[in-house]
Amino acid sequence: MEAGSVRPRRISRPVRVGDVTIGGGAPVVVQSMCSTDTRDVRATVEQIAALVDAGCEIVRVAVPDRAAAEALPEIVRRSAIPVVADIHFDHRLALAALAAGVHGLRLNPGNIRDPEKVREVVRAAAERGVPIRIGVNAGSLPPMEASPGAPPPTVAELRAALPARMVEAALGHVRILEALGFFDIVVSLKAFDVPVTVAANRLLAQQVPYPLHIGITEAGLPWAGTIRSAVGIGILLFEGLGDTIRVSLTGDPVEEVRVGYEILRALDLRRRGPTLISCPTCGRTEVDLVRLAMEVERRLQGIRDPITVAVMGCVVNGPGEAREADFGIAGGKGRGVLFRHGQIVGTYPEEQLVDALMAEIARERGWPVGTRSA
Repeated sequence: MEAGSVRPRRISRPVRVGDVTIGGGAPVVVQSMCSTDTRDVRATVEQIAALVDAGCEIVRVAVPDRAAAEALPEIVRRSAIPVVADIHFDHRLALAALAAGVHGLRLNPGNIRDPEKVREVVRAAAERGVPIRIGVNAGSLPPMEASPGAPPPTVAELRAALPARMVEAALGHVRILEALGFFDIVVSLKAFDVPVTVAANRLLAQQVPYPLHIGITEAGLPWAGTIRSAVGIGILLFEGLGDTIRVSLTGDPVEEVRVGYEILRALDLRRRGPTLISCPTCGRTEVDLVRLAMEVERRLQGIRDPITVAVMGCVVNGPGEAREADFGIAGGKGRGVLFRHGQIVGTYPEEQLVDALMAEIARERGWPVGTRSA
């Protein structure tokens, strides 16, 4: 392995969720979860369509009650990607979801505690060839018991014990599935705490052959949540761990998908859509670089081609970065040089730079000028 490169991917057992393969060397799969009321079929289907357009490959929907389960057949029928039912507390909802034709189940061993009920769900999933994700969240583990006569554990002791407790909870349910001859398993261990999540997944990866679904749960609002998710997910992916990811943000789930691809792109694990390179600006900048970069970003939206576009503000680093990108702008005094694959296309006034850049991208790809790829 070269210094600084992402470590080789951990070899995991491949699991099929509908027509999507998780693990087994397949590309890291990006998924999200609907924020709609599952009982509202129209709203849920519309949100799934928006997620698909952003690149989502698997979608999860909450199934909190019987009415939500009854909405699943229509949602599954109208979804362009595999649908996973998120089940808590009531195993009967898992059975109803399977009958509705979902492509996967997510079960939380922290709140379905009766092994016989889990076995009933496993048998039904096996009959239909539906995989199960064992999802363990740090916040839904059974209480940690202290030894008789010992004082209650401190916060520090609770935190230090969390990774092993999360792994223990997951393994307990994995063993139930394995004892029934069921091996189409994906496992996830998530916490808000990044070091806990990383430690738990490192520990689990040594003990099971199954694909790992990774993420930082309840990461927060988009700005802070994106940073927290990028750190936690990025560490694990860099170490070769993780077969599918979900970025958990408070807000539009479409943003989760965009952030997920950006994390993968930063590690050269997947490329989808343009990569925009832009400098932070400084006193040498003689064009309105912030405006130019934001306009380029806006006009690149919807393009799915994996191209790199540089928008640089001065003559120090600008020409070099612009030459190395597929397309680039290097700003000067009220104007800029346009590059295509390292070659100068021309020099344009600042107010014409974005139009010239987008026209050059369209021209090379054979699109009518003024349009963008589907």
